Amino acid sequence: YYLLCNLSFLDICYTSTTVPVMLVNFFQEKKTISYEGCLSQIFFLVTCAGTESVLLAAMAFDRYVAICHPLQYPVLMNVKVCVCLVTGSWLCGLVNSVTHTVLAATLTLCGPNQISHFLCDVPLLLKLSCSDTSLNVSVLHVASAIIGLSPCLFILVSYTLILSAILRIPSAQGRSKAFSTCASHLTVVVVFFGTANVNYSRPKVGYNLDINILVSVLFCVVTPMFNPIIY
Repeated sequence: YYLLCNLSFLDICYTSTTVPVMLVNFFQEKKTISYEGCLSQIFFLVTCAGTESVLLAAMAFDRYVAICHPLQYPVLMNVKVCVCLVTGSWLCGLVNSVTHTVLAATLTLCGPNQISHFLCDVPLLLKLSCSDTSLNVSVLHVASAIIGLSPCLFILVSYTLILSAILRIPSAQGRSKAFSTCASHLTVVVVFFGTANVNYSRPKVGYNLDINILVSVLFCVVTPMFNPIIY
């Protein structure tokens, strides 16, 4: 429940980062956000995304221990271990976010500075820059591999071992009970990484702007709101 509480807190942070600004803009003819406000939104959004990615990997480890080593669960997943996992998740998210925000703050913006979106995000800000963005892009790719791909692969390995352990359970009732303990987490993982992949791996040209915004709404607003329902 400690890990779930932190996931719920992250979901609240997600919606608090994007929804208030979006609601205010609904009632304004001129939809604007300050440069400082844009950087702040990037900081909190990237922090939440990175933290949740690593936290979901930590929760996969929790499910692995619960199913594959049930007798050792109280020892392997004690309070100290849970605190370390959550603290590590937040540190990963914060380091990733601070790096992107600092690099974004060094960009030189030019032109009308119009973002055809309901939020500020790193790729959107890079499009407005007239300075060299090669370092930002390189860091973005490295961060995607470390914060995005690595937890995803860890979760995949964890569930491969979990599935192998479940299939060795002799009774159908036992297999069903074991699988039900990780069905909610698996659903959240698929929804989170699925929408994140579509949101950040879309082609640079030739995609529909309305679909782009819809996917971003699913990733930043709808998904966090559905997590409590799934669990």
